[in-house]
Amino acid sequence: MDFEPWLLIVIPLLFGLGWIAARVDIRQMLSETRNLPDSYFRGLNFLLNEKPDQAIDAFIEVAKLNPETIELHFALGSLFRRRGEIERAIRVHQNLLQRTDLPSLQREQALHELAQDYLRAGLLDRAEAAFEQLKATRFAPEALRALIRVHETERDWPQAILAAQALQGLVDEPVPQAVHFHCEQAAAAMIATPPELDAAHAALDAASHASRQRNAAPDAPTVPHVRVSIMRAELAMLENNPVACRVHLEAVLAHAPEYAGLVAAKLLDNHRVDGTEADGIAMLEAHYARYPSLDVFNAIFQARRTVYGIADAWVFARAAMQRNPSLLGLDRLLEAQLAAPARADGVPAPHAVAVVDDVALMRSLIHKHTQRMDRYICRSCGFKARRFHWQCPGCNAWETYAPKRLEELDV
Repeated sequence: MDFEPWLLIVIPLLFGLGWIAARVDIRQMLSETRNLPDSYFRGLNFLLNEKPDQAIDAFIEVAKLNPETIELHFALGSLFRRRGEIERAIRVHQNLLQRTDLPSLQREQALHELAQDYLRAGLLDRAEAAFEQLKATRFAPEALRALIRVHETERDWPQAILAAQALQGLVDEPVPQAVHFHCEQAAAAMIATPPELDAAHAALDAASHASRQRNAAPDAPTVPHVRVSIMRAELAMLENNPVACRVHLEAVLAHAPEYAGLVAAKLLDNHRVDGTEADGIAMLEAHYARYPSLDVFNAIFQARRTVYGIADAWVFARAAMQRNPSLLGLDRLLEAQLAAPARADGVPAPHAVAVVDDVALMRSLIHKHTQRMDRYICRSCGFKARRFHWQCPGCNAWETYAPKRLEELDV
C-alpha cells in the first residue's frame, strides 16, 4: 500500500486536539471540585467508613450551603428513610416539591420518593393519592405495584383488582395474587346478610379466568386454582346443592392431591348428608394410601371413630402408623387405646396396654409436642398458624403456606 504524505499532517493534528480536549476536561473537573465544600467530602468519607449518622450531618451542611444540590437532597431523603427517620425524609421531599424551578423529571422522582415515605410511615391515604398521580409517569409500574399493596392492606378488593389489571396491561406480566382478590370478593359476598349469591358467582368466574391466565402453559391443560374449587363447593352448599359441592371437592383430590387435607373434612360432611359416609371414608383412605397427609389421616380417624367406633379407629391408626410413622398418628393411637373399653369377659382388649397410667403419661407428653408441631408455617417469614391461610397474617405474602403441617415439612 502506498504511503500518503498528508497523514504526516493529520495524525499529529488529531493527537493535539485530543490533548487539548483532555486538558479542558481536567480543568473543568478540578474547577467543579474546588467549588464543592469540604463537608461534601467528609460526608463521602463517613459513608465509606459506614458512619451514616456523621454522613447525614455533613450532607445537611452541604445542602444548607448550596440549596441547588438536588441530587444530594434525594440522597438525604433515601438515607433518612432507610434509617427509619420517616418524618425527616418526608420534609426533604416535600421541600423539593415546593420548589418552582424543579424540572419535571425530578419533580416526578420527588413525588415517587414522597409516596414511598408515606407508605413506609403507614399513611396509606396520602401514599395512595401520591401513587395515583404517578400512574401517568415513568414510575407507573412501581406506582401500580405499590397501589396493589395499599389496597390489599385496606382490604379494598375492587380497587386492588383495577390496579392489578392496569399493571398487567402496562407491563404484560401476570399478577398472581389477582386470583385471590376475586376470591376475597366472593367471600365477602357469601358472608353478606343475606348472601349475595350472584355476586359470588361472578367473582369466582373472574377468579377462574385469572387462574387460567396464570396457570396457562404450552401443551399442558389448565387446572383451576384450588381456592376457587374450594369456594365453589362452599357456594354450592349455600345454595343447598350437595351434588355440585361434592364435584368441586373431588376435583381438588384429583387435580391438586397435596391440598386434600383442606377438603377432607368437608368431603366427609358432604357424604354424611346423604348417608354415604362409608363411601367417603373409603375414598379418602385410597387417597391417603397414595398421598399421605396428617390432615387426611386425622379426618379419617375422626370419621371412623364416629361411624365404626373407637376400636376400628385404633386399627386404622395402627396400620397407618406402620406405613407412615408420625407423632400425630402416635398421639391418635394412644388416644384410642385409652378410650377403648375392655372386653365383656374382663380380658383386656387386644390393643390395651398393661399399665394404663404409663400410656396416659406417654400420651400427655406426646400431645404437648404435637400441639407445637400441629401448625402451618409461612415459608417467607416463619409465621405459624393453626389453620391454613392463603395470605400470611405475618408478612401479608400470598401462597406462602404449604398445605402440610410443620411435622411433615423438612424444616
